[in-house]
Amino acid sequence: MIKIRPAIVIGAGVACLCGNAMCMDLSLNGAVEKIMHESQDLKKAEANVQKAQAQLDAANANRWFNIKGTASYMNMVNVEDPSKSKGIELPPAFGGLISESLKNQSVYIEIPDNIFMAGVSVSQPIYTFGKIGNAVKSVKSAIKMSEASRELTRREVKYSAVDLYWTAKMTDDIVKIARSDLQAAKSARRNLGAAGRASRSNLVKIESDIASKEINLSDAEFNRDTAYRMLKILAGIDMDEEIVLTDNFPTKFSALDAGKLKNNPEWEILAQQVSMYESKAKSSRAEYLPTLAATASYNYYAMGSEFDGMFDKKGSQSASWGLALQMPIFSGGLHRANATVSAMDAEAARQDLDKSKKLKTEEYNTAIKKYNHLRGNLATLENARNLAAKAYQFSQERFAAGQTSAIELAEVSAGLYQLDMALLNAKYNILMSAESVKKLGE
Repeated sequence: MIKIRPAIVIGAGVACLCGNAMCMDLSLNGAVEKIMHESQDLKKAEANVQKAQAQLDAANANRWFNIKGTASYMNMVNVEDPSKSKGIELPPAFGGLISESLKNQSVYIEIPDNIFMAGVSVSQPIYTFGKIGNAVKSVKSAIKMSEASRELTRREVKYSAVDLYWTAKMTDDIVKIARSDLQAAKSARRNLGAAGRASRSNLVKIESDIASKEINLSDAEFNRDTAYRMLKILAGIDMDEEIVLTDNFPTKFSALDAGKLKNNPEWEILAQQVSMYESKAKSSRAEYLPTLAATASYNYYAMGSEFDGMFDKKGSQSASWGLALQMPIFSGGLHRANATVSAMDAEAARQDLDKSKKLKTEEYNTAIKKYNHLRGNLATLENARNLAAKAYQFSQERFAAGQTSAIELAEVSAGLYQLDMALLNAKYNILMSAESVKKLGE
């Protein structure tokens, strides 16, 4: 009779009914999708890209005109007599400058108590000899760095997700192997008891073997539960929800189609870092050169002895426009020092890039060689495991017939257990070697 398990599609997984509780069937792709969606590292990498783009907007803002508005109000205080307005008495010689009738008289000028000023100024850079342009290039390189860093993070998170899934799946299989190994030892004890005349040494050896295998099973179950908890945490799955990993370890592995490593996100990061520091150095050197800008301003003045009446009279206005040339004269070597720092940072990044190309290429080639090496040994390992299984079956039959001891049976059983574990570990390493190749040269 075929039993059909009801299933409900939920996100990247499939929810199924496990007895009385809900559980989720989780495939490798579903687990990777969930972990990448929940990854804080990927979210931080995306935020860094947006931050770099905002920095580009800030750098480009220096290309455009700048408008400043000012408004101020001042009340002049006569320090000698605060109750009176401040005034200045000019000698007769200045009277003639004001009016012919006053040329022989002294003139008293009263300074208004209340002064209001408002104005607007505009400045537009015309040519900066590369100060702004190189600064913008530097930020553009920083954007490319952040994008490459995001891609590097994506590959690392995906690799970790695949590793976590296959690790959890391997612990599942280890529990099955350990449980089967324990059941075989218990079966041998039953056969020994059914024989009627069991030697004390055989009984002690079997009991010792069972105790050891119970510990193996307990450790395997603990490791499985730990791996599942970590998978749930990173995939954003509730701890109380049961999951079933639906993808099994492959029985066959195809040849790896991988060419030479031509590019890697780490190389892109370092290459853009070189470009960024070189642009910064050029921008610092340009600080020695002048800046040409267009300027314009408008100002309005209103004055009066009383605040309420200061706007009754027509205020004064002024406006101007022109060109301004700002020339640095002395900075104490600041710009040269900044340029040298950026140039040396560029040289350090260039050396890091050269080193990374050598190391990543070797890591990539080693991953391919490891995949091919393990894949080539897999058939031999499987054959050794199958032979060990036959040898164990023969030992069981001989033990049941009283033709061999429990010590020999335990040794053959241990050999089969080790080969089961070696085969499982080899498949895991083959899968992760292939994933390493993808991570480095995807």
